Amino acid sequence: MLFRQCAGGIVFHGEKVFLLQNDKKEWVLPKGIIRDSGYASEVAVTRVKDETGIDGKILGAAGETSYEFYSFSRQRPVCNQIVWFIMEAEHDEVKVSEQEGFSDGRFFPVEEAIKKITYSQDKSLVRVSYEKRKKFNQKGA
Repeated sequence: MLFRQCAGGIVFHGEKVFLLQNDKKEWVLPKGIIRDSGYASEVAVTRVKDETGIDGKILGAAGETSYEFYSFSRQRPVCNQIVWFIMEAEHDEVKVSEQEGFSDGRFFPVEEAIKKITYSQDKSLVRVSYEKRKKFNQKGA
């Protein structure tokens, strides 16, 4: 099995969270592979920018998830292990990257986003991150 370390962002703007729709019509969060011993936080910020056009500021750690799938191109199973960061966007303007394989992407009210998200662990991640974000914002106020 191929193990890949990844990083991603749960990006909020106001009371909304950003979701991407991939080529399989799944609603997902922006993320990418950590290459060349990069830092997870840097990869998360870069991938959010590359996939969404959003300049996200990291507020804190969100947690970790992992999933396995069979890669037909590699002809073997793959396990993605993802470190997530709670991020804040200054504005809600986005530019979804079709080159990265995304057909849609936008900010949704949190409860609507949770209903749209394809994978249950991502639903939980957004719910927990939303609560953590409230605490981060209270400390900063």
